[in-house]
Amino acid sequence: MKRKQSGFTLIEIAIVLVIIGLLLGGVLKGQELINSAKVKNLATDFKNIPVFIYGYQDKFKALPGDDIQAASHVANATSAAQPPGGNGVINGKWDSVTATDETQLFWQHVRLAGLAPGPTTGADLLPTNSINGIIGITNGGTTDNPIAGLRGSYIICSAGILGKYAKQLDTQMDDGNTASGSMMTIPNNAGARPMSVQQTATATGSVDDATSYTVCYGV
Repeated sequence: MKRKQSGFTLIEIAIVLVIIGLLLGGVLKGQELINSAKVKNLATDFKNIPVFIYGYQDKFKALPGDDIQAASHVANATSAAQPPGGNGVINGKWDSVTATDETQLFWQHVRLAGLAPGPTTGADLLPTNSINGIIGITNGGTTDNPIAGLRGSYIICSAGILGKYAKQLDTQMDDGNTASGSMMTIPNNAGARPMSVQQTATATGSVDDATSYTVCYGV
């Protein structure tokens, strides 16, 4: 006696494939939204720092970090030493770990002035971005500027950013070229902080999506 064979019909297979497609589409869309949110948060970090500068200057007519009268402006603040304090320049490497450097004092001043959250004492006051890379600020002079050819009164840098996010950031905030304009990308510092040598920006075509970089923005 012949046994009746059982199996899936073409309609059932088609339904299963449609469901799988919808699930995969949802996963991909969800990942895209997560990536967009990360890039948006990273962009906000860059945009907030000029707000801190202008807010402090509006209150105290001085530059945070460079303020030689910070102790009288806000309680518990450390005044910048003179020289070079009070010269209108935020001196020091952006990723300095020296507590008396103006690039470290910048964060103490804006926090004590109520412009930014975070600790006001400690060995290292640099904040971190949404993916746990450090953020810092310095001046656009040749001594402290971390990227050759990057222009700006202030240079804001954010480390630990994957290449795919670095490229999206540049497209969103600048010219889409990671080696030109007001936003540039360089490899993360493999050695101890601070970065001691000025680097050349990495071209967009050479930025690897899965490699971590430092992105700097001139304002």
